[in-house]
Amino acid sequence: MTTTLPRTDITDAEPRPGSRLRTAARRQGPVLALFGALKLTGFLSFMYLLSSAGDYRAKDPRFGGGAHAWDVLATWDGWWYQQIALHGYDPKLVPVPGATGLITLEGNSAAFFPLYPALMRMVMSVTGLGPYGAGMLVSIVASFAAALGIYAIAERIGGRRAGLAAAGLWAVWPGSGVEWAVYSDSLYVALAAWTCYAVMTRHWLTAGVLAFAAGLNRPTAAALIAGLGVAALLSLRRQEDGVARPLLAAALAPLGLFGYLLWVGNRMGDLGGYFKLQSGAWAHEFDYGKQTLDVLTSVPVGHFGGYLFGYPFADVIGVGVVLLAFALLPLLLRLRPPAILVVHTVLTLALVLGSQQIFANVSRYLLPCFPLFLPLALALRRLTLPMQCTLLGIAALASGSYAGYALFELGVP
Repeated sequence: MTTTLPRTDITDAEPRPGSRLRTAARRQGPVLALFGALKLTGFLSFMYLLSSAGDYRAKDPRFGGGAHAWDVLATWDGWWYQQIALHGYDPKLVPVPGATGLITLEGNSAAFFPLYPALMRMVMSVTGLGPYGAGMLVSIVASFAAALGIYAIAERIGGRRAGLAAAGLWAVWPGSGVEWAVYSDSLYVALAAWTCYAVMTRHWLTAGVLAFAAGLNRPTAAALIAGLGVAALLSLRRQEDGVARPLLAAALAPLGLFGYLLWVGNRMGDLGGYFKLQSGAWAHEFDYGKQTLDVLTSVPVGHFGGYLFGYPFADVIGVGVVLLAFALLPLLLRLRPPAILVVHTVLTLALVLGSQQIFANVSRYLLPCFPLFLPLALALRRLTLPMQCTLLGIAALASGSYAGYALFELGVP
């Protein structure tokens, strides 16, 4: 008796690993290539401006200076991240003797969240790189991960052409000079983008873990955590994904942020120690928008001395970015995007613009508002790909000045 085995169609078989890699390369390769080309163009433009101006040679290596142009990329906050990667934390509130002005406490590394320097330290251990090289590697890899996340969100809403445009905008946006620097911004945007995408695709546990990690990277993760919480409540109301997964994601998301703040407070002997350090050592505190209003009413009339921390050229760019954000927000709302994108964007705007800080940094602080790219990306998708690349390429070349040089040399990133 002969037994005939059922025929297995090749189309029903599981795709081979090689086939999956080729599919991923075809799908994601153009995104990575476009972002990489635009980012490299802006980066080289930035380095050229630094070298030709040469101002960094006369500055302190901690504060925008160095022996080479690229050393500038690890100054300011980058110096602190390197110290944490090398020496860890020692949270303290140390008064400046006799200080009576804005700055009353000595700077302390506890003001900088731990995930990015922890990854730097891990890369240092694995590769043998120093803190500068490890920090740059983490930031560059994270910037590509962020580009893929932003692409995935925009593609889901407006198609592949819109996704490519959104990834390109991430490369050239004001403030994007910190994406390839020893700064934590690229890592945070990557985590935020993939958190939003995970919620949009209803992968709740993945979203909760990513939001947890984001909370270990930047304090503005509070906006992302709130967005995830609202999305979870809406899911429960609609009875889309049961009860356990959305609730678990919403419960897990804030633990990284609150855990770090509590750890710092406990080590300082003051549960509000983190916020006292930010206020006393960096003059950063929530002032309900007073500082922002001062800038927005001073810069347009050419007054750069009527508010705290004036940096004329960088502040003009900052005002332009804020006005652009205000213009794009109603266009984003008109698209009726998923709730997490709206809540995350609106609360990030509120946290950044409602705080007293160095206003020149606002273009950098608003990088997590990547959902604002969506209206522009949908408009750009109407253009041919060569025209799209041409416009973004021009913006990339110019970004060396407005997104890089303005921050690191004409302001304080």
